Amino acid sequence: MSAELTHRYRRALEGLLGVPATEGNVVEILRNGDQIFPAMLDAIRQSRETIDFATYVYWTGDIAVEFAEAVCDRASAGVRVRILLDAVGAQSMSRELIHNMEDAGAQVEFFRPPVTWKVWESNHRSHRKVLICDEDLGFTGGVGIAEEWTGDAQDPDHWRETHVRIRGPAVDGLRASFVSNWAETGRELFDERDRFPEQPQKGDVTVQVVQSAAQFGWSDLASVMASLICLAQDRLRITTAYFVPDERFIGYLCHAAQRGVDVRVLVPGDHADKRVVQVAGETSYDELLAAGVRIFRYQPTMLHAKIVTADGVVATIGSGNFDQRSLGINEEANIVVFDEGTAQILDRQFDDDLERSEEVHPSDWNDRGPVQRAAETATDVIDPQL
Repeated sequence: MSAELTHRYRRALEGLLGVPATEGNVVEILRNGDQIFPAMLDAIRQSRETIDFATYVYWTGDIAVEFAEAVCDRASAGVRVRILLDAVGAQSMSRELIHNMEDAGAQVEFFRPPVTWKVWESNHRSHRKVLICDEDLGFTGGVGIAEEWTGDAQDPDHWRETHVRIRGPAVDGLRASFVSNWAETGRELFDERDRFPEQPQKGDVTVQVVQSAAQFGWSDLASVMASLICLAQDRLRITTAYFVPDERFIGYLCHAAQRGVDVRVLVPGDHADKRVVQVAGETSYDELLAAGVRIFRYQPTMLHAKIVTADGVVATIGSGNFDQRSLGINEEANIVVFDEGTAQILDRQFDDDLERSEEVHPSDWNDRGPVQRAAETATDVIDPQL
C-alpha cells in the first residue's frame, strides 16, 4: 500500500509541475550545525574542479571565516569557485572575507543589489541555499553561514536546522537552481571545467527538485505544499521557521483536519527571531485550531528548519518556509523525496522536537489578551509581504 501511495504522490507532483522526478539518489538528513557544517566543509575541501555556492545568509562568526578559508584554499588550487550571495540577506557579511575570496580567485557576486527605483525587483530575493561540488555532490536546506547555526540546538544561541546531502541524478536539478540565479550576474555560465557528466544512479531514493522562481501569483513551491496537504490521507507534519498561511492555505489545512488527517504544525516559540512574522502567523490560529489542526511551539531555541512530510512516505525539504514570501515572492529551492525511509527519519525527528515543544491549546488561545489581539490586527496590512 505504501508503494502505491508513494507513486500517487509522485505522479501527482510530476503532473502538476511538469518536472520529472529522478531515481537512483542517495539522500542524507543532516540535523543542526554539528552535522551540517562538517559535511559541507568536507565537500568543499575535497572539490577538484568546480564549486557552486548560493546562500541567502552569510553573516559573522568563526564558521563564516572557516567557510571563506576553505573556499580560498580551493580557489588558489585552481578550482573554479562561484559564490552567489543575496544582496539583502548577506549584507552584513565581512567585506574582508569577500576580498580574500576574490584575491584567491573565487568569483563572488551579489544577487539583485537593491536599486531604489526598481522596488519590484528589490523585493524578490533569492532565498535559495545550495552547494554543488564537482557536479557530483549537492546540498540544500535551510542553513545560513553564521554562528547561530553552529552547535546542536543546545541553547538559544544555537538554532535548530535541517539540511540534506544528495548524490545522484537530482544533483543536476540543484545545479540548475544555482545557474538560473547566477545567469543574472552576467558572468559566464560554463567553461572548460564543466563536464556535464551523466549522473549515475548511486542509491534507491526518488527525488524531484523544485526551483520556485520569484513571481506574482502561484508558484511551484505553492503547488507542492498545496498538493501534499490535499493528498494527505492519514497525517501531515509541517515544520517551518515562518508560518504565515494565506486564506487558501488556511482552507487547505482546515479541510485536511476536518476530513480526519492528523495535521500538526511546529513553529518557533519564545526564541523566534522575527516576532512580527510570528504574530502575522498567529492571526490564523483561531480558524486552524477550531478545525482540529494542532500547533506546537518549539522551546529551546530558534527553529529554522523547513520540512513537510505526508503519510510517512513523502517529504519536502529546502529553503522554502510556509509563508507568503517563500510561496511566491522569493526564489526558493526545495527537494521532494518520495521515500518511506527518509520520511520516517524526518517524522522521528519531528516527534523528538515535539517533546521539547509546547502545544497551543484552543482554550488557552481563546483567552489571549488584548495586546496580543491588537498585534495580530496590526500585521494584517503587511501579511502579503511576510
